[in-house]
Amino acid sequence: MNTPLIVILPIILVFFILLIYLVPVGLWLQAKVSIHWREISLISLIIMRIRKIPPRQVVNGVINLHRAGLLSIKSQDLETHFLAGGSLSKVVYAMIAADKANIDLSFTVATAIDLAGRDVQEAVQTSVYPKVIDAPKTGKISAVAKDGIQLMVRSRVTVRTNIEQLVGGATEETIIARVGEGIVSAIGSSDGYKSVLENPDSISRMVLGRGLDAGTAYAILSIDIADVDVGKNIGADLQTEQAAADLKVAQARAETRRAMAVAAEQEFVATVQEMRAKVVEAEAEVPKAMAQAFREGNLGVMDYYQMQNIQADTGMRHSIAAPGKGAGEVPGEELGPKAKPPKPGE
Repeated sequence: MNTPLIVILPIILVFFILLIYLVPVGLWLQAKVSIHWREISLISLIIMRIRKIPPRQVVNGVINLHRAGLLSIKSQDLETHFLAGGSLSKVVYAMIAADKANIDLSFTVATAIDLAGRDVQEAVQTSVYPKVIDAPKTGKISAVAKDGIQLMVRSRVTVRTNIEQLVGGATEETIIARVGEGIVSAIGSSDGYKSVLENPDSISRMVLGRGLDAGTAYAILSIDIADVDVGKNIGADLQTEQAAADLKVAQARAETRRAMAVAAEQEFVATVQEMRAKVVEAEAEVPKAMAQAFREGNLGVMDYYQMQNIQADTGMRHSIAAPGKGAGEVPGEELGPKAKPPKPGE
């Protein structure tokens, strides 16, 4: 076998495979059969390959859009959206579904929603078939009526996508938060828990009339109370806790007053002891004064004995009035020692 032929045949085979890859003849024939031959040319398919755009997605999208009657959307529009990082399949489906459901959705808005990170396909589906959101998603909303009874409520919110505010609008978490706030406010303004249990639809009407869907990507169609449970008597618990707190405060104040009284009593005891010390000190000066009086001749011996007789009489009277004391004990004797008469010549 000729050597140059062995070298040329692989080159030709590789070139042929590369040509088939770069020139998607099958897709071009599919486009020609399905839509007008001028819509997608063979050159444009080759350019898509070079720009790393999947030609099959573009061709299928253009075919589906044109079959649905959306002739204004060209292959160049789909190419631009793909290069921007969008999803061609979701945008194409959303455009077809919106057209069939008579929803005003332009290609520009659809691509903006898709590039913003929102699921445009789900948005159109929710516009056609409203979605039900549990508020809250887990558990129940706790609220307290004016009579202090706790109510635990679970609601179901039916919403529909507001395509005009889908870009920049708040998500369903905001809807859940606003509905919860409205339910708490509605129950808090009710006179008692019985009125809420009798007419739970009054809460729905009150919450629905507050325009909770303003600035969100959804339009609230209805708010239904799915379940209401009676909880604890929060008012009684709060009053009990307040009474216990008041009792502790009163006990603390009473303890403070008792401590102050004990301190005052100790101060009085200390004052009495101080005064007694002064009295004893003064009584200790009495013998000295008497001795001085004897020396100066101001007090005689008879005067001294007369004073002793008076003290004895006084002690006898006190002993008769207080039988618990002995006859020789004189009240007030502890105030000072008994003065002895001075010896003559002192």
